[in-house]
Amino acid sequence: VQLQASGGGLVQAGGSLRLSCAASGSIFSIYLMGWYRQAPGKQRELVATITFGGTTNYADSVKGQFTFSRDNAKNAVYLQMNSLKPEDTAVYYCNADGRSWGGNIYWGQGTQVTVSS
Repeated sequence: VQLQASGGGLVQAGGSLRLSCAASGSIFSIYLMGWYRQAPGKQRELVATITFGGTTNYADSVKGQFTFSRDNAKNAVYLQMNSLKPEDTAVYYCNADGRSWGGNIYWGQGTQVTVSS
């Protein structure tokens, strides 16, 4: 699986961004998809996950603020980020996790999100 993340950028606090992650190379729909982020000097942390059927799970810090969706027909996932705060500044990574059925985990290259105050 190859993952290509896009959509990051610079936005003012309170603004919105929509991240996209396009997948190719395998059967996309069977993977648990996730978004993670890593801020400078911090460990990578989970933002959200979404199952094949569309069940989502969010970190407490982004509940009600971010929305994770997937389009299995387009082999893509999306992270709608609203009401952004400076503390949301990080490099955001998408991943495809097949470990539950014996597969591998794959990571995209990351996209920078910077929220100015």
